[in-house]
Formats: sequence, C-alpha cells, structure tokens
Amino acid sequence: MPEDTRERVVKVVAETLNVDESRVTDESQFVEDLGAESMQSVELIAAFEDEFDIEMDEQEALGVKTVGDAVTFIDRHR
Repeated sequence: MPEDTRERVVKVVAETLNVDESRVTDESQFVEDLGAESMQSVELIAAFEDEFDIEMDEQEALGVKTVGDAVTFIDRHR
C-alpha cells in the first residue's frame, strides 16, 4: 500500500472527524472508533474525492468501515 495514500487518508480523516492523527490507525473503524456520524461519513467521501481527485460510488464507499479499507479502496480508484 503506497505510503503517501495512507498519510493523506489519515490527514483527511483527522481533519474531517476532528480527531488527533495519532488515533487514526489502519484498524480504526470510522463509526465505532472515531465517532463518525452519518453526515460525517458523507463529508469524508467528499473530502477523499477532493484530496485524491477521484469519483467514488457513494454506496460502495459507505461500505468501507476502517481506515485501512479506505486506503485500499482509494488506491483501486486512482
């Protein structure tokens, strides 16, 4: 997994969910561990699209539950 993708995902997650980057690990679950609410999940998708200049299928993206899964998902769409 490309390190730059992971670093950028961590940064976007920390900023969007207003959590410290040190709390954001590959195993972190957006809802259970990082406290994302449904509106923030949509904001995260938009932030990832902006950061990586990609289009994500919202239904598919909402199925991504952990930070590590998000990195893999984004790498597949880049």
